[in-house]
Amino acid sequence: MTEQQSTFDEPQQSQQNQSQRKFRACLFDMDGLLINSEQIYTDISSKVLREKFNIERGLTWDVKSQMQGLPGSIATQKMVDCYGLNDKTTGEQLYKITSKMQTDYWPTCQLMPGVAELIRYLHDKGIPICVCTSTSKTKLSLKTSHLQDTFKLFDGNVITGDHESIVGKGKPLPFIWWLGVDKLNENLKKKGKLGDIKPEECLIFEDAVAGFISGKRAQGYVIWVPNEHNLKLIGQQKVKEMVGEKNEFGCVLNSLKDFKPGNYGL
Repeated sequence: MTEQQSTFDEPQQSQQNQSQRKFRACLFDMDGLLINSEQIYTDISSKVLREKFNIERGLTWDVKSQMQGLPGSIATQKMVDCYGLNDKTTGEQLYKITSKMQTDYWPTCQLMPGVAELIRYLHDKGIPICVCTSTSKTKLSLKTSHLQDTFKLFDGNVITGDHESIVGKGKPLPFIWWLGVDKLNENLKKKGKLGDIKPEECLIFEDAVAGFISGKRAQGYVIWVPNEHNLKLIGQQKVKEMVGEKNEFGCVLNSLKDFKPGNYGL
């Protein structure tokens, strides 16, 4: 048994799925979950707030938590609203400013802890996997082109936020996850395999509150890996309400390194 296998197969009681559902596929958010791009969003947004609007505190977690998981200008509109900038700019204008500044930084993105090992494990086991991200196709390429040792393992199973079927229907709505399931089934059928995976048979991996809500609405079981600052902001009682008293809707992990596929039959 390899070191990787022993790590993933180790039992972890607190992570066991209480609903005893059968899982056949895994759907993944990207920003802040698979790659550390959320820090770049924070740094650039803070820079813009300080230099263009004299908001010295920059982007704080109470605002960032509302932006996470939302597509493009919808996320920046949250920033406009929360900081009272409606008389100075719009979400669309702010999105254009921040996007231009971020471009040079995307090639510096790195995988989050445990990601390379988990994706390799699922790929080698033949478990269908798909990226479902609010980011655009162009930005996804900038963020991941240097990380293809891992992202190539998704075998083209990627849904981006600018997909024509879900524009205006982003997280916390469930549509991106359902589209991900359709993508998996379509590609399985092309390979001559049975493509009948259902949303309730999917583990949905997320780091954002909006993503958790969308995953739950999609009827998947959510593996939630929130930033520690976001977790403190939400509070223990709210977290318990989200995942369920007996973890019937999902579970909370500190890192993807802590995920145990064997506890979910994977």
